Amino acid sequence: MTTTAHLSEDSELARLYRDFTAEHLNPLWTQLDSLMPTAPAPRAIPFVWKWSNLYPLAERAGELVPVGRGGERRAIALANPGLGGAPFVTPTLWAAIQYLGPKETAAEHRHSQNAFRFVVEGEGVWTVVNGDPVAMRRGDLLLTPGWHFHGHHNESDQPMAWLDGLDIPFVHYTDAGFFEFGAEGVTDESTPDLSRSERLWAHPGLRPLVGLDDKSNSPIAAYRWEHTDAALAQQLALEDEGYAATTEPGHAAVRYTNPTTGGDVMPTIRAEFHRLRAGARTRPRRDVGSAVYQVFAGSGGFRLGDDVQKVGKGDLIVVPSWVQWSIVADTDLDLFVFSDAPIVERLQFGRTLVSRNA
Repeated sequence: MTTTAHLSEDSELARLYRDFTAEHLNPLWTQLDSLMPTAPAPRAIPFVWKWSNLYPLAERAGELVPVGRGGERRAIALANPGLGGAPFVTPTLWAAIQYLGPKETAAEHRHSQNAFRFVVEGEGVWTVVNGDPVAMRRGDLLLTPGWHFHGHHNESDQPMAWLDGLDIPFVHYTDAGFFEFGAEGVTDESTPDLSRSERLWAHPGLRPLVGLDDKSNSPIAAYRWEHTDAALAQQLALEDEGYAATTEPGHAAVRYTNPTTGGDVMPTIRAEFHRLRAGARTRPRRDVGSAVYQVFAGSGGFRLGDDVQKVGKGDLIVVPSWVQWSIVADTDLDLFVFSDAPIVERLQFGRTLVSRNA
């Protein structure tokens, strides 16, 4: 082909791409590597937020930022450094530290997004979910399913901070979100030890003969620490007695479940609790889908890709999709974790690669 012919072809190709741009078109052959990589290549990166830094910042916000209509909640989102400043911990999950001062009330509202709260320390706050007051205490997992009115009131003389987890990014990207203000305060200011939902539903292995239809969200408003702690302790005790009761040597784990289906507590979020004996370690693995861990007690290390991060009480660790990760416990180590596994599994995107060696 002559030089003139080459120049003519290059000119026509350049014109073709200009015409694509003018018509808001984007050819696959120029995008294939980024749109369809040979393995997941997440923009989110592994990262650790230290509780020793988070809590003082939440305290300062408590002194300077009021809770009221407009801002609604004194919640400080974890922004993954790989996501360009978006207030998302992963492309599907939102995590934040929420702080409520002494005698403060966060007014009621509701939204499409599913939410939970996990309490790493403190008590004295009640969250009111669709009119049902639910005590928040250390180690409790508390659910606020989508489109349920909810507000919080602190009846104590001490502030309290906790972890909020929601599916905000997933709802945001699918343009599925709605929001509505509720009462200016909370609709029930009582402070019962047990919520109505617990009195009806939170009896192990027993289901009330009302509302027998399966529910997409768990009807249990609070999963109490004493039950989680006992279940994990018994798994390790059975392991000591020679029975198969743990996921790996020295590694006990439970999943919070919806008693009407046996599945996850919410359609977009999975929640689990893990306990590792001192010296125990998990096998390295990769998972499609992302997860966020919070250290409830103890200390250890997370290997995230080629990096090892030491973690302690309250620290939050994000594990993006398909990043290799593993855990080693320096002391007895308790970990709460939530993930987008229900979304990944329902769409049949799930894939896991586990190393044979710890």
